[in-house]
Amino acid sequence: MFGIIIFIIFLLLVLGAVSSCVKVVPQAKAYVVERLGAYRVTWSTGLHFKMPFIERVARKVNLKEQVVDFPPQPVITKDNVTMSIDTVIFFQITDPKLFAYGVESPIMAIENLTATTLRNIIGEMELDETLTSREVINAKMSSALDIATDPWGIKVNRVELKNIMPPAAIQEAMEKQMKAERERRESILIAEGEKKSTILVAEGKKESAILDAEAEKTAAILRAEAEKEKMIKEAEGQAEAILKVQQANADGIRFLKEAGADESVLTLKSLEALGTLANGNATKIVVPSDLQGLAGLATSLKEIIKE
Repeated sequence: MFGIIIFIIFLLLVLGAVSSCVKVVPQAKAYVVERLGAYRVTWSTGLHFKMPFIERVARKVNLKEQVVDFPPQPVITKDNVTMSIDTVIFFQITDPKLFAYGVESPIMAIENLTATTLRNIIGEMELDETLTSREVINAKMSSALDIATDPWGIKVNRVELKNIMPPAAIQEAMEKQMKAERERRESILIAEGEKKSTILVAEGKKESAILDAEAEKTAAILRAEAEKEKMIKEAEGQAEAILKVQQANADGIRFLKEAGADESVLTLKSLEALGTLANGNATKIVVPSDLQGLAGLATSLKEIIKE
């Protein structure tokens, strides 16, 4: 019975040792394996076996891009202004062996290297240039850190300056300057708006005056044309009336002649015609002494027409 228990314990130990020698490396991971304390191999994603007791997984390395937010670092500009800048580093491990054996505490090393590089870059720039050259600083930091961390198996993809905090007095002065600039722009916008409004009002008045003048001109033309049309109609009416009167007289005389009227009737009609003429605008009427013939009447009518 005791032997069976010992056998079972031995079997369990063997199974445990065998299972510990089987390793599955997940995606985006790498295992650094040592044999008797010395580097042997780097396992990538997949199923792997190691020799029991003499091999071990020394380090599990994350191959994903990582982000580290470092606390603010005091820096001094070229014009001796002290400010605080905090940075964000985006990096990725490209060589697990160098990362495992290249430097102790790689994250701390990157932080110290970032602070040193940042001080060197800012020390060559004045305050105004520092505040307006964020992209330039980011590019210089990224390039310098990428070169410095390459022996550690680390690639720095990019660096971002999260905050640039100048001294309180400078911040207050900058805020006042920004406020004054906003007020200046607001004044300019208000003045431009009033100018545009004045121009629009003037253009509106001008357009209104032009329209009024054109309307008055059109009305005057229409009135003149109406008056002209009226005078033409009146003249045509008077001419037509005269023609009708003359035609009526001519028709009357013709009818009398055709009817064979005697001299007394013609004389009477001539007297009636003279009476009609006397009621007109003629100032001189010649009445023949001899009204016994139409020839004398014709002469008298001719004299009146000449006058």
